[in-house]
Amino acid sequence: MSQHSIQKRVTAPDIRARKGGEPIVSLTSYHAHTAAIADKYVDFLLVGDSLGMVMHGFETTLPVPLELMIMHGRAVTRGAKHALVVVDMPFGSYEESPAQAFRNAARVIKETECGAIKLEGGARMAETIKFLTERGIPVMAHIGLTPQSINVLGGFKAQGRERAGWPIIEEDARAVTEAGAFAVVLEAVAEPLAAKITKAISIPTIGIGASASCDGQILVMEDMLGLSPKVARFVKEFGKVGIAIEGAIKTYAEDVRSRAFPGAENVYEVKD
Repeated sequence: MSQHSIQKRVTAPDIRARKGGEPIVSLTSYHAHTAAIADKYVDFLLVGDSLGMVMHGFETTLPVPLELMIMHGRAVTRGAKHALVVVDMPFGSYEESPAQAFRNAARVIKETECGAIKLEGGARMAETIKFLTERGIPVMAHIGLTPQSINVLGGFKAQGRERAGWPIIEEDARAVTEAGAFAVVLEAVAEPLAAKITKAISIPTIGIGASASCDGQILVMEDMLGLSPKVARFVKEFGKVGIAIEGAIKTYAEDVRSRAFPGAENVYEVKD
């Protein structure tokens, strides 16, 4: 009987156990080929509803349907063999009730084979997080700037810049921790507050535009690669892929217009 080596995939409990340890590396991913490339280097990949803006041209994440998240989730899970895959629950798929959240989250887990879901909201979502985790669905929470709430927040605004607002965000962090979330994303949270929350709770904090004291970081892959035309101030570009793509397309167009077609070197010769 032949034996096949099985690569162990990172799980939600593995991420949970990294609290206070080596920083957790994560990126968004929306398709199989980038997932396969990133898989060598990251601990988890997030199929974020940011795909609505990055890939489909929406102005916000709000129009993204559950079916679109499932389609991209399937692709990323097929591409990544090691990293934990986390899929965002899109707006309108979980807020109504814990039962609605479970029904849709169970569908995401079953149809994508991902290892966890992520949902936005702190104390107001604690009951739902508890309901899901007690029924076998690992949940990553997301507090601070929650993009699905921009119509209430008044736009993409940093959170916690005034100390008077800290207690609400601190309570959100405590509530999702006690509800059973295995990690929490802190987005656009003022550095002193993010550092304070990281020290205060027992689950890993994943920063995006937050403190270097967080237990890990996540960025939108297209932002850090230099593919997005406009990025947040906190984003560091680690590549200039957009410029490289434009240069390659420009060269291709010039070749075609000069009739230097790819394949014009008679790759397929006619034989008598």
